Amino acid sequence: MLWVKAFHIIAMVAWFAGLFYLPRLFVYHTSLGATEKLSYKRFCTMERRLYWGIMTPSALLTLFLGLGLVHLFHFSLSHPPFWLCCKLALVTLLIIYHVFCGICVKRFQLGNNRHSTGFYRGFNEISTVILIGIVLLTVIKPTI
Repeated sequence: MLWVKAFHIIAMVAWFAGLFYLPRLFVYHTSLGATEKLSYKRFCTMERRLYWGIMTPSALLTLFLGLGLVHLFHFSLSHPPFWLCCKLALVTLLIIYHVFCGICVKRFQLGNNRHSTGFYRGFNEISTVILIGIVLLTVIKPTI
């Protein structure tokens, strides 16, 4: 069980590293990469590799190992504890955030970015807030 938990945490750290860095790349891409074609392509390559090579595999491994922990700890998904319901809600938001990052990667590749540098600066903070919530719920395990 401890091995599963350890690898779940490792995968989660890798996933969040990408979730923190990719929107920062979007900030640089919108402000610096829009002027030169070579820079633009370089940013697209970096974003695509980060999203598909690191973030998505780490996300899938995190989710798979998380479900394994739910099973190993004998949590009932029909009546999970309050803290686990909240954590799963935040994980759902994180998955939506992750998918939206992928949509942004695709839009940049197509030359169809719809957002400003300021948008991506704010967008970059969402994953931090979700991480704080997940860690607090997991460690404190509040009850109603």
